[in-house]
Amino acid sequence: MQAQALFLGRHYRRAFHLLNASQIVLRDLRFRYLAAKCLEELKEWDQCLLMLGDAKVDEHGNVNITKDGNVMYLDKDGEDQEINRLEEKVSPLAEICCWKLVSELKTPYKIISATCFLRGKAYEALENRAQARQWYKAAIKVYPLCYEALERLIENHMLTCEEETSLLSSLQFAPEDGWISSFYSCLIKKYDKDNVVEAKFRELEQEGCNVKPSEKSLMCTLKNNTDLLACKAEYYHQCGEYQKCFELTYILLEKDPLHLKCTLVHLAAAMELGHSNELYLMACKLVKDYPQKALSWFAVGCYNYCIKKYDQSHRYFSKAMNLDGTFLPAWIGYGNAYAAQEEGDQAMSAYHTAARLFPGCHLPTLDIGMEYMRMHSFKLAEQFFMQAKTICPSDPLVYNELGVVAYHMKE
Repeated sequence: MQAQALFLGRHYRRAFHLLNASQIVLRDLRFRYLAAKCLEELKEWDQCLLMLGDAKVDEHGNVNITKDGNVMYLDKDGEDQEINRLEEKVSPLAEICCWKLVSELKTPYKIISATCFLRGKAYEALENRAQARQWYKAAIKVYPLCYEALERLIENHMLTCEEETSLLSSLQFAPEDGWISSFYSCLIKKYDKDNVVEAKFRELEQEGCNVKPSEKSLMCTLKNNTDLLACKAEYYHQCGEYQKCFELTYILLEKDPLHLKCTLVHLAAAMELGHSNELYLMACKLVKDYPQKALSWFAVGCYNYCIKKYDQSHRYFSKAMNLDGTFLPAWIGYGNAYAAQEEGDQAMSAYHTAARLFPGCHLPTLDIGMEYMRMHSFKLAEQFFMQAKTICPSDPLVYNELGVVAYHMKE
């Protein structure tokens, strides 16, 4: 409790020293996790992984969990060691979405999931995205309510459309958490047939009709839930319904100003519709309230791109990338700003880097194909369009571009 108090007071080095010096971290995964959290805050990622000890995860995100609920780890001396399943009366020190006090948690799998998620963060910070992906998958498989792990996988485009669907189908939810499974299915890439995606939204919005009257008031709010509406706006954007998307995000942002996911979709829709005034106002608000967020400077870049000040736009997209190297829209915007000036080499460099960093997203590969097509290298363009089709076989834009390149090749 003293170490936790020091952690909450942001005395991370003192908390770590207290835990490590007492050797208590060798006795229980909870204390090892708290020590690793201290090292996370200090950005000492290699030491963070060392503190958690070695553990194995396969390519499907399955960790070594024995039948009695124990987890197999490798201790610092290289000997196999079992971390015993925590008893119900002992509460873990970590909650997934935010740090809680010791007395608030009772489920042992939460602490196991938390350690998997922390490993993923450490590997991602060390730019080992392959390992990060496996540990994020492990975190949500061990404990399906570990939303942060799913969010990392989706927003950092670590999985293809097929892999996202496969992961969700493998999760085992409690009967009362069925609506969360439906919500997760609305978060992933939405390139299925219109009736399939819209049915998912209807199912979730009507979820409140099947619950007890005492719970109905809570569940019925899902219909107007800002996170669900942001997902719907994202769907409209992916369908090319930019006006519909803009109208929905505009209403949503009046209810919940600076809802960051919705703000990103709102900026994208405003870009497509050429609403430069809206982009300017949003950029000013974001830079004032969130000067250290990549999204804020991305908004400034969008405004400059919209008014065709391309030199300024790629400068601000670059600033967004420097603040957060995992922010895909900045990479795409950076490449597009150079492409608009017909500076193909710089555009290609940005797209290729984005394709490497975000293997689950087909857009950088699609942009490479478009750039080759602009240079009349139709065979190369076709190759990259086919790669994009492999990553995301259900996006109509891929087939449109394949049709265009076939037309140019007189096929």
